[in-house]
Amino acid sequence: MLEYKRSDRIAETIREVISSILLREINDPRIQFVSVMRVEVSSDLQHAKIFVSIIGSDDKKQEAFEGLKSARGFIQRKLGKRIRLRCTPEISFKMDTSVDEGMHIYDLLQEIKNEGGLKDDDEK
Repeated sequence: MLEYKRSDRIAETIREVISSILLREINDPRIQFVSVMRVEVSSDLQHAKIFVSIIGSDDKKQEAFEGLKSARGFIQRKLGKRIRLRCTPEISFKMDTSVDEGMHIYDLLQEIKNEGGLKDDDEK
C-alpha cells in the first residue's frame, strides 16, 4: 500500500479548496477559465505553490494570471478559514504549461503521422 506524506494530503486539500474559491467566490472578471492543476507544499507546510492552467490567448492568460496574483491575499485568507492548520501556508501561483505542451506534442505527432501516411500511399 502506498504511504502518503502529510504534505501530499494537505496539498490535495488545498487544491480542492482553492478550486472551489476560484469557482464560487472570486468576482474578478479577469479570472476566468482557470484550473488548479496541482499544488506543491513544502515539507514544513509553510509554502504552497499553486500550479494553474489558463485557457485563452496569451493576453488573456497574462491578464488572468495578474488577477490571480492580485487576489492572492483574499484567497489565502479564505484558505486559512477552511483548513485546520497551525498556520496557513503562504501561497504563490505558477503557470502550468503542461496542457499546452501536450497539445503541441500531439500536433507534432499528427503531422508526422500525416507525412508518413502520404509516403505509404505513394509506395502503393
